[in-house]
Amino acid sequence: MSAPLLELDHVDVVHKIRGRGLFGHDCVHALTDATLTVRPGETIGVVGESGCGKTTLAKVVVGLRKPTGGTVRHHGKPVWDKGSDRREFGRDIGMVFQDPTTALNRRMSIERIVRDPLDVHQSGTPSQRAGRVRELMDLVGLPSSVADAVPGQLSGGQRQRVAIARALALEPALLVADEPTSALDVSVRAQILNLLLDLRERLGLAMIFVSHDIQTVRKMSDRIVTMYLGRIVEDAPAGAIPAEARHPYTRALFSATPSLLNPIDPIVLTGPVPSAVNPPSGCAFRTRCPKATDACATEVPPASAAGDGHLFHCIHPEPEVSVR
Repeated sequence: MSAPLLELDHVDVVHKIRGRGLFGHDCVHALTDATLTVRPGETIGVVGESGCGKTTLAKVVVGLRKPTGGTVRHHGKPVWDKGSDRREFGRDIGMVFQDPTTALNRRMSIERIVRDPLDVHQSGTPSQRAGRVRELMDLVGLPSSVADAVPGQLSGGQRQRVAIARALALEPALLVADEPTSALDVSVRAQILNLLLDLRERLGLAMIFVSHDIQTVRKMSDRIVTMYLGRIVEDAPAGAIPAEARHPYTRALFSATPSLLNPIDPIVLTGPVPSAVNPPSGCAFRTRCPKATDACATEVPPASAAGDGHLFHCIHPEPEVSVR
């Protein structure tokens, strides 16, 4: 097994927000005790409801959010330690944001947007940068005729291709895609997904793919990470989902989008998602889980193994389902 490219070790992210009173504040637990390993060439899908911490996890991975606790390691070296080389870390990881309309500078030409990371890192000579821009535009399927255009003159699919080209400018080993197709028309989503799959194979990229579309995540990923209220509750091989999913929340997510190939009985969740300001004691999912008992409130369930590379956090796991 290859050495890890990136590791998150018990990472927390807590935001302070204004609370009651003149000087009071509350704490939002956006990410809690997140442990994740990304190896070269693998694709990890991240699923969960809105507000579960998927985007916060993505921002921690690319260095846009400093953890308030825990450790992030890049090739075994802590990223946020004093004296660490975060410049190398920044070159090795690219990010594609959810909405290309807001992620791109509307006043800059497409050529300048794609070249910007090369200029910031002073990569090569000016002529080499210009050649790299042409190479990147061809790689993502953009015609040279749009080089002088601005983002507002392009379609949504073309703008996302520009964002992908920019993310790949410094030849990263890991690409983080945070809901890369949710702002696009249905007709172009498949094109962008196929482009990402093609780039992964051609460039040998590792990828973290964040999406609400859990069936798409299952098709694109080697592993699937399920998040709930800022916690990773299950990390399983994609082939084990949904039949071998052990956490009730993972099973509930996939039962909500049924598949003819993998039929499973639906799990109905009741009640609202708890507040991240005041999360429940013990298992955060217990307030909506049909299998919860008093024991679920006493402590956070430790990680349990359900096979090679399959971990889940639940004391009342779901049984395996036979696939017909």
